[in-house]
Amino acid sequence: MKIITGVPAHDLGNVGAAAKAAQDNGFSGISTQENRQDPFLPLAVAATQTDNLEIRTNIAIAFARSPMVAANLSWDLQRASNGRFTLGIGSQVKGHNLRRFSVPWSAPAPRMREYVQSVRAIWDCWANGSKLDYQGEHYQFSLMTPNFTPYPLTCDVPKIQIAAVGPAMMKVAAEECDGVMLHAFCTRKYLDEVIMPRLEKGLENKLKSRHDFEISGGGFVVTGIDDEAVNKMFEWVRMRVGFYSSTPSYWPVFESHGWEDLGRKLNDMSKKGQWAEMTQEISDDVVHAFSAVGRFDEISNAIDERFAGAVDVLALPETTPKDLVLELRGKN
Repeated sequence: MKIITGVPAHDLGNVGAAAKAAQDNGFSGISTQENRQDPFLPLAVAATQTDNLEIRTNIAIAFARSPMVAANLSWDLQRASNGRFTLGIGSQVKGHNLRRFSVPWSAPAPRMREYVQSVRAIWDCWANGSKLDYQGEHYQFSLMTPNFTPYPLTCDVPKIQIAAVGPAMMKVAAEECDGVMLHAFCTRKYLDEVIMPRLEKGLENKLKSRHDFEISGGGFVVTGIDDEAVNKMFEWVRMRVGFYSSTPSYWPVFESHGWEDLGRKLNDMSKKGQWAEMTQEISDDVVHAFSAVGRFDEISNAIDERFAGAVDVLALPETTPKDLVLELRGKN
């Protein structure tokens, strides 16, 4: 299992030291998210300050950038890291695309399929000198001159993974990508009964091996050095579960447990701005369904029970002891 962690993306001056520390502490890699900061800039720093640490965006917002821009950023990061970069992208929801990024909205899964295909077409042009001619409904690329072709890679092109929640995006991930980044709003029951069959079917459609397809995420890891730290993180996860549960697009997870009424109640509360009250509607049992819980000295078994056999990559705090990181990396 790969164990990744984060870096202080808000402080580029300290990203290099944090990335080095993660590498020294045994982590497989680091990831960045497109929240308050751009996800690519910190990885550029990390790429030049480490030599065996994987770097990945988890996630960058796809539709806010042309596939050409994403392809160029990824190419540069792959070159700087000598093959350690993974492009992780996600669609984001309609409101953010329209109102935060001011980009058009359409059905996300078909558009994401074209996004991935067009990035690969661009990379094929740069790597092999093939004519750039991608013609889709959403994206069209047909111009590439030597002046705009990047310097060649001395390694393979980057891997691409997408964030997926629903069945349509799961199908795109399995058929077009090198892996899938599962949302943390996921239970083991939903993982086993809904997600894995969908992914396996998509891989089978494309004659792809599960061995070559990476699955990351799929739940929360609630851990820390002592009970106080665990309890604090447990309450944070309770808040996150309450927040996500209010959004109908996440309700299939609730439906697999028969919690539909709770989802509708939380949705109604969110419309009234009752955010604090929503958190209190999430019971301990619900939090446990979404999480592996335990102190650093006891979390290994909880991770086995919650994720083993399905998930290949997990994120843990940068404070996780090195011996635990290495123990978890040795697990299947």
